[in-house]
Amino acid sequence: MGKGRLEAFSDGVIAVIITIMVLELKAPHGADLSALAPLLPIFLSYVLSFIYVGIYWNNHHHMLHAVQQVNGRAMWANLHLLFWLSLIPFTTAWVNENHFNPLPVAAYGFVLLMSGVAYYILERALIAHHGPDSVLARAMGHDVKGIASIVVYAAAIVLAFVSAWIAFVLYALVAALWFIPDRRIESTVGR
Repeated sequence: MGKGRLEAFSDGVIAVIITIMVLELKAPHGADLSALAPLLPIFLSYVLSFIYVGIYWNNHHHMLHAVQQVNGRAMWANLHLLFWLSLIPFTTAWVNENHFNPLPVAAYGFVLLMSGVAYYILERALIAHHGPDSVLARAMGHDVKGIASIVVYAAAIVLAFVSAWIAFVLYALVAALWFIPDRRIESTVGR
């Protein structure tokens, strides 16, 4: 099967996810700068979540650029990824509503962890479909960055019960690691 419908559907779902997140931002009741101060943590969590969704969209685009077609397994793996990404607005809102309490922060990390696992499963499904000598397989190699991210998420989930802010710093560090699109695919496809 061609990959066009999977790309279009994924783009649409990700656009809806971002829209839902921005709708959770509430305007302050005051008209001065001091009215914005209590919203700063909420805004920062929105920014981090927006960056995460953007990272997944960007890397998803690059990954699908490296393949020619998809099969049923890849389609289900993609839905699995979209499921976890669709929970980012919920956990972001829960964190904000409960002022960065440990359980919501850990749940936010769990959704990020599962999104990372789901992305890895999609990557492996596409590689299995295209073969070990495919462009994607050569580009991804051993995916040390992906596995390291999953380890950091797991640590951050545990640390959320020690300090929610330490957990959020770790989530931000993983986002920083992925902020630049994965060059492995660009350089391999360009050859």
